[in-house]
Formats: sequence, C-alpha cells, structure tokens
Amino acid sequence: MISKPTLSRIFLYPAIALLSATAAVAQAHPGGGASPAPSQQQQNGVQRSDDAAPSQQDLADRDFVKKALQGGDVEVQLGQLAQQKSQSDDVKEFAQKMVSDHTQMGDQLMKPLAKQIHADIPKGLSKKDKQLVAKLETLSGPQFDEEYIKAMVKDHKDDLKEFKSEEESTQNPNVKQAVQQGEAVISKHLQLIEQIAQTHNITADAK
Repeated sequence: MISKPTLSRIFLYPAIALLSATAAVAQAHPGGGASPAPSQQQQNGVQRSDDAAPSQQDLADRDFVKKALQGGDVEVQLGQLAQQKSQSDDVKEFAQKMVSDHTQMGDQLMKPLAKQIHADIPKGLSKKDKQLVAKLETLSGPQFDEEYIKAMVKDHKDDLKEFKSEEESTQNPNVKQAVQQGEAVISKHLQLIEQIAQTHNITADAK
C-alpha cells in the first residue's frame, strides 16, 4: 500500500530546491533590475525550464509512466470482471485486491508523477488489452479462473521486468522512487497469484 506521506516526499524535494534557488537569486540582486544570464550552476540544476527540449531519457520515462497507467487500468477492469465471473473465493479476493491496489497506485502515485514529468494520461486500453478483456468476458467458472490466473501471472512477470528496467535506466530521482514503490506492489501481487496458480494446479505460460 502506497501511503500519501511517502508520495508527498516524492514531490516535496524539487519544490524545496526551487524555493532555495529563488531565494539565492534574490539575495544576490537585492536592487532588482534586469536579470543577468543564468549561471552555469543554474543551468546544470535539477529544475529545468518547461521550454527545454526533453532528453531521450525524459521521453522514455514518460512512455513508461503512460504504459504503467494503462497496465493498471486493465488490471482494474479484469479484477472487476473476475469478481463477477469467478466461482473461487481466492480468485475473487485476489481480484478485489487488484482493483483496490491498482486504483490507489494510479491515483496516488502514477498520475501525479505523470503530471510532474508531462507524461500523457492514457484515455483507454491498448488493443492487446482490449482483446484480453473481450476473451475473458466470454468465459465463466473454472474456465474463466484458469485463463484469468494465467493472464495475471504473465502480466505481473512482464510488469516486474519493465519496472526493474526503468529503475535502472531512469536518471530522474522522483521517477526512480515511484518505480521502486510500484515494483514492491507488483512483486507482492506476483507472489499471491503464483500461490493461487499452484492451488488450482494451473501452469502459467510466462512467455
């Protein structure tokens, strides 16, 4: 569970840095007047102008956050579907956890991060995710459980790899910390669904 105090710390440090930089400039030029060209230190600071062209890594971070939000959306939709279609208490309990955790992770972690780094908020599911939802909508009972469990194991393994890759590649400390928190949630989900797969004697395809 990702707490609001933790999230607040993620976005508090850049604000403090900006205020400190503003105070330093005011002290250096108490008389006002025309602003001099920014110093090398200011140019190399953490805070950048919105007009600055994003780097390749900035674009990669934005793409990751957008996909993470999209992945969270499909987990919520499939979780809601599983609560309706499944006849197994453990599957329904897991599905409820998917709805709760991914809704919270999206609203409290990824969406604020997307706003901060100017990433797009997805307006719908990907074509692949829509096909998965449509497939599971046609199933029910044990057949639904089997396909849902397989999908959840595969999705969470894929997500965990992507989060680990982003954690290693990003140079943005705020993105890195958010990814680490999301990674911890996904890891717990994977452990749970793998246990459920064993209980139901289901071998999930991890490809």
